[in-house]
Amino acid sequence: MSKVRALHLLCKHSGSRNPVSRRTNASTAAVTQKEAHAELEAIIERLKGKTGQELVNAFAEEAKARSDCGSFAQGGDLGQFGPGEMQKPFEQATFALAVGQMSGIVDTDSGSHIILRLE
Repeated sequence: MSKVRALHLLCKHSGSRNPVSRRTNASTAAVTQKEAHAELEAIIERLKGKTGQELVNAFAEEAKARSDCGSFAQGGDLGQFGPGEMQKPFEQATFALAVGQMSGIVDTDSGSHIILRLE
């Protein structure tokens, strides 16, 4: 497959290349990576046990409420993307997921993510 589609939820932190939330416009420079991971782990726990459309809907709601990426307004939907369009760790994690599968925590220069592959 040359393209995938995914939802993601980004928690920016002090190590992010641009530590400012696109959702709140507030600085995330005081947030540690450990704190970002703890927040993502709590979200993963809330999503556990959900599958199919229930998981997609719940993930989108979590992204709208918490993601620091501008895609929060679309429930974390990044649309379709192919190789070379995203940061390498994010791309590799997304392509490694089965459709409908959610990742664990993925760290990139942007911050810490969880990803749900849709296509």
